[in-house]
Amino acid sequence: MNHNHLVIMAGGVGSRFWPMSTPEKPKQFIDVLGVGRTLIQLTVDRFRPVVDPENIWIVTNASYADIVAEQLPEIPKSNILLEPCRRNTAPCIAYVSWRIKSQDKKANIVVSPSDHVVLDTAEFQRVITHCMAYTAETDAIVTLGMKPTRPETGYGYIQADLSVSSPRNKEIYRVDSFKEKPDAETAQKYIKNPSYLWNAGIFIWRVETIVNAMRVYAPAINEIFEDLLAVYGSEKEQEEIDRVFPECENISIDYAILEKAEEIFVCPASFGWSDLGTYGSLQTQVKSDLYGNTLIGEDISVFDTRNCIVHTTDEKKVVVQGLDGYIVAEKNNRLLICRLSDEQMIKTFTGQG
Repeated sequence: MNHNHLVIMAGGVGSRFWPMSTPEKPKQFIDVLGVGRTLIQLTVDRFRPVVDPENIWIVTNASYADIVAEQLPEIPKSNILLEPCRRNTAPCIAYVSWRIKSQDKKANIVVSPSDHVVLDTAEFQRVITHCMAYTAETDAIVTLGMKPTRPETGYGYIQADLSVSSPRNKEIYRVDSFKEKPDAETAQKYIKNPSYLWNAGIFIWRVETIVNAMRVYAPAINEIFEDLLAVYGSEKEQEEIDRVFPECENISIDYAILEKAEEIFVCPASFGWSDLGTYGSLQTQVKSDLYGNTLIGEDISVFDTRNCIVHTTDEKKVVVQGLDGYIVAEKNNRLLICRLSDEQMIKTFTGQG
């Protein structure tokens, strides 16, 4: 495990879980599931058997520095890397990869979002360990593909070549192509074909593999961070990052590298994954009552109520009567009552868009 590293991307500002989440405290820093741990804390928890705390790196926006340090006191402060502005995932990954390479040239890295949910942590850890053993011995870039359980239009897809697995690992296959988020008709076709998998945005590679891919496919971004090798770990690092980061192209790692590189592989997996992007997705992750109600809070009573999500962890007593298909959520003296079918409008309703 000495060369295993974890990179958690935690700079997102998603506010779909308003009033719990806001741009000042987005969903990765809140206890969405009502379990006493925030999403970023749960992310670190499930990687503990795989990566030592001193090899965990958090890349986040500078405005979230204090909250990351508060919620993850076990992570060295020098491992909390601060972006002065948002430039998507390719610059984020380029920065942290060169930062890791500056101190561990043999690093084997798994990159994960900070705000996803995994129900079967034992299977998750097995898959991650399995994939990291594979990348440690190869120049492969591996991504995890979730076996779809429904015709989801909110996720990107990976088309895998399932005809032949890798000789080194029978659970890993070549990627044929990456697919954008589909419309409903296309999603129905995808779910009938086992070669289509949800793109979970979790990547595994050796540090040498990813920086070499950056050199070839994203040379302008790579040069910015390779040129800073002399300052990584020094007092000048943040000053230099603040200077050069705004110069980076705003582009995802998928567009910059994955859709261009040749040695791209996928590991199909199933461990109860969700990116928890909406209130509706909570219903797939938290047990509902007999009437389809998902209740997250200390003391919630519902009467003649069906298919609702009630998230009121700040309140001592909540009573809901006569609703069908609604969100009821309260946090910091802000209350949301909204039809589940209209939750895509939350940003507009609340002025967060």
